[in-house]
Amino acid sequence: MKPRRGHGAVLLYLDFDGVMHPEDVWWHPNLGPYLRSPEGHALFENNHVLRELLSVFPEVLVVLSTSWVTRYGLAYTTKQLPPELRQRVIGATFHPRMDRMAFDVLPRWLQVFQDAQKRRPYDWVAVDDASDDWPTEQRHRLVAARTVAGLAEPAVVAELAKRLGAMCGRPA
Repeated sequence: MKPRRGHGAVLLYLDFDGVMHPEDVWWHPNLGPYLRSPEGHALFENNHVLRELLSVFPEVLVVLSTSWVTRYGLAYTTKQLPPELRQRVIGATFHPRMDRMAFDVLPRWLQVFQDAQKRRPYDWVAVDDASDDWPTEQRHRLVAARTVAGLAEPAVVAELAKRLGAMCGRPA
């Protein structure tokens, strides 16, 4: 089997809801995706945080591990990111040739793990707010975000920087 894009690379598996903005995202036929709560927040309000963090690690590539891909497709989902992040996206854990219903019932950690097994990166880490189901033996691969703050929380950014620094062979 030919390895997917990202073979031998350092990968960041990126969730959106609960990481790039609060997790309470809904969809309306006229509005598209929108945040229902809490007030004072906006979709993709943490784009700048991830852009700044990854500027220190130019070799890190991004795989989208967000349900946005199953709902809106990879192209639309990727366009929600600023150009500096968009150019790093090499794919998603879900692709249209997969059985969406079978994919959706898998826990997030398994979606990510199976994708990493196919891509065979040098190393990888996931940032996600769906952290409860990650097994103990895979928790070293997870930076757990909280559902409202996500990457706006300094401790989450510091942990992600530490993990990326270790994977890239240098401190953040």
